[in-house]
This record gives sequence, structure tokens and C-alpha cells, in this order.
Amino acid sequence: MPEYSMLFNHTNGRFDPQDMSAPVFFPDLNLDQVIDAILAQKEEYVLHPFYYDSPRDVATIRYRQDVFRDLESESLQNHIRAFAEKMAVARRYLDLTNKLYYPYNHRGWFLEAAAVYVEAVTGLATDLSGAALHSRALLGFRDTLTRYTQSPRFVALAEDTRQRKDDMAAVRYSIIIKGDLVQVRPYEDEIDYSRVVEETFAKFEEGGARNYKVELTIHSGMNHIEAHILEFVAKLHPEVFNELDRYYREHASFFDPTIRSFDREIQFYLGYLEYIAPIKRAGLKFCYPTISSRDKAVHAVDAFDLALAHLRVAEGAPVVTNDFQLKDAERIIVVSGPNQGGKTTFARMFGQLHFLAGIGCPVPGREARLHLYDNLFTHFEEEEDIHNLHGKLQDDLIRIRHILEQASGDSVIIMNEIFTSTSLEDALFLSRKVLNEMIQLDALGVCVSFIDELSTLGPQTISMVSTVVPDNPALRTFKIVRQPADGLSYAIHIAEKHRLTYAAIKERIAG
Repeated sequence: MPEYSMLFNHTNGRFDPQDMSAPVFFPDLNLDQVIDAILAQKEEYVLHPFYYDSPRDVATIRYRQDVFRDLESESLQNHIRAFAEKMAVARRYLDLTNKLYYPYNHRGWFLEAAAVYVEAVTGLATDLSGAALHSRALLGFRDTLTRYTQSPRFVALAEDTRQRKDDMAAVRYSIIIKGDLVQVRPYEDEIDYSRVVEETFAKFEEGGARNYKVELTIHSGMNHIEAHILEFVAKLHPEVFNELDRYYREHASFFDPTIRSFDREIQFYLGYLEYIAPIKRAGLKFCYPTISSRDKAVHAVDAFDLALAHLRVAEGAPVVTNDFQLKDAERIIVVSGPNQGGKTTFARMFGQLHFLAGIGCPVPGREARLHLYDNLFTHFEEEEDIHNLHGKLQDDLIRIRHILEQASGDSVIIMNEIFTSTSLEDALFLSRKVLNEMIQLDALGVCVSFIDELSTLGPQTISMVSTVVPDNPALRTFKIVRQPADGLSYAIHIAEKHRLTYAAIKERIAG
């Protein structure tokens, strides 16, 4: 079979990225929580590089989105999971053969592995033949799978496997044990006395008697006595066991690489779908974003932080969604407002949406249009390192300079509460410098800041503000809305609630 990928277009020639290191921005965006939870359930497939590596190719992203759309069919997911379960059994059996010492013990488990593999492949071919598929990836794989199951090689494997299983099932022999003497001889239609005893005493059975049988652990290997018995059995049935040896020689590499690749790569999709399933059941929406490598007009409707939503849904708590839009010359969202109002969550959400869209996954939200970034950079507050001689401000400056030196006009940059360790005057001066560099780059970004003036640097920046409940400003709504940064509104709400405004104080004094 030709090499075929469920994750990459054939045209770009990438089938298995090798980078096993998580992107450095994962912890800042809480994407480590998302991806680690997915990978924990799929360890045997080694999916790390597929989630860590972004193809940065619009055609590949659409290729993956179409597969996700096909897999919205629950019956199709169930068919593929049934196939994957059988393939996992076949792999375990094959792995077991590498640990077995006695030849016929090895050959027997090899035959079992091949039998499960044949069942898995033929079952999947049947299931896919009747499935309503639309993605180029699954349609192409179905055609490839059909050709494979009809190929002389697979047909011979399936028939040979069936015949060997039938031959082995027909083997009969008797074992005579007397003291430390074990004798193996042909089966001569001796009476099965265990059945006779059961039938004789069946009439004395009263109700459900206590079961005194002890369940013995079944080991896949053999001890030396069992191995010698099997050798004697092979001598009694030389044709059957000679055929088993021949079967192993001819089918030693029965696992087709394209089937193995499909089995691994399809788990990229199933793992993500399994992770978001409870969130979707809670009523939150996911969508397939429009992706552009040129247009930087981006927006999202009813979007949310995926990692936070996963925790909130598990707790039975509500999840707040937010919208954003950048159009024309707009590039940077400056988020301000009261503390603990959802500003950092909004910034994480913006980064998560772009990352998930970049690897071809459905993103949290009812609707989205996003930019295909070349690099994603984050700057979130870190604990001060007491082992170096830098102050926190110097560390921040070094980190931000490193980001700006690497970033381009196609990058996404997320800045969260920068320069909080210095005076307001210095923070304003430095923040302006940084945002002006981002503006010169023409990069997309979010800057969470307590400095309202940053939102009015030019047409490239817009202001979004975290809001509070009007009648109770101590309560956050966690809604981030597009409006001019005020800086006074929250304080005024608090003052009004406690009757500490100038007018209220004057009134109380007069009274």
C-alpha cells in the first residue's frame, strides 16, 4: 500500500513531525492542561508531535477540519474505536511474542495477533464502505483500504490465518500424568468423565450454591513442562505444526504500514473529540474557523477558555463566553478593568483559539475567523529567579526583547500585565515602546494592562474592558466588552454602593 496520511496533505510531504517538546507558550495559555489530558488517554500512540507541531498550511488545516466534520457521526466514531481496540489487542499480542522463549508458544500468539488484525481490517473496510464520508482524507483511505483488502497479499493472509486457526482447533491429544511421569499420546475418543460427573450430580443441585472455584491467573507464557508437552503434541501432528512454521515465515511482517499509520493518526481526532464531548453536552458550541494567511481581520462569537471550561463543566458550574473583533487596521486588543474580572482568561482564550485553529481542530465558540500565525508568543508574569542577579523589571525586558526579535507580522503576541514591578510613569513609557514595536511589526495581539492610555495609541489598538454587575460592583460578570477604557467606572461604582462619592459624603455631612 502507498504511504497515506490522515493528518497531512500528500503535497506538503510531511507525515510525522519529530518535535516532542511542548511549545513554550503552553503553560501560559493552559494548553498544557488540555493536551496532557488528551495524551494521558492515548499514551501508546505517541501523539505528542501532532499536537505540538502546527502545519502552518491552510490546505492542511482544511484537510483536518473535514475529517473532524466526518467524525461528528457517532456511528463512524464507534466503528473506528472498535477497529482501534482490535488493533491494540493485535499489537499487544505481537509485543508478547518478542518476550516468549518457546518457539510454538511464540507461533501460537503470532497467529492470534494476525487473526485479530485480519478481523480489525476487514471489519473497518465493511464499516467504511457504508459510511457517508466527505473528507478527502477518509475517502482516500477508504479507497486505499478497499484495494488492500482485495489484494492477493491480504487475501492470502486472511485465508491462511483462517486455515491455520481451524487446523490448530482440530488438534486433539491426551495427557497421562503418573507421579513425575508425563506421557502425551494421540486422542482416542476417550470418555470425558468431567461431563459425566456433572450430569450425574446435576439433579442434586439446589438453588445458587456458593462457588468454591478459585480463579487462577492465566499466564501467556509457558513453563518448561508445558513447552515439552507442546513439543510432543507437535510430533503427533507434524503437518499442522510444520504449516504453522511456514505461516510465520511467510507472514512475519503482516502489519501494513498504512494501516498502522491510520490507526495512530486517527487518534489525534478521537482524542480531541473525546476531550470536548462533555463540554458540548453542557451546551457550549464549537466551530470550524475560517483561516486566512493574509487577512488579519479576526473575530470570534461566544468563545471561551477551553481548559477552564473543562474544569467548570466537570464541577457543574456555568461557563462565560466572550466575543471579539479586529477589523481594518486594528491589530491589538488592550484589555483593562477590575482585577479578577476575566482579563487573563480572555487573553488565554485568544491564544488558545489561534493555536487550536492552527492544528486544524474545532475551536471553542459559535463562530470564528482567525489568522494563520507563523509563531505564537506569550509573556505572563513569572516568579522572580533568586539565582540570577537581574531584577524583575530587567527579566521582563529581556523576555520581551527576545519575543520582539523573533516575531514577525504574521505572529500572535499575548502580553499579560507587563511592567507591574515599576512605577506607573515607567510602566506607561515602556509599555508604549513595546506596543509601538508590535504595531510596527503589524502583529496581532492582546495586551492585558492596568494602563488605560495604551488602548488609544492609534487605529491599530482597541479597548476592551472587563465588567461588573452594575448594582453590585463587587461582583464580576467575567464579560469582556468593547468600550473605551475609563479607569474610574469601577471606583465610582464602589463609591456609589458605599455612599462615598463626593456628593454623598457632602450630603451626609450636611445632614
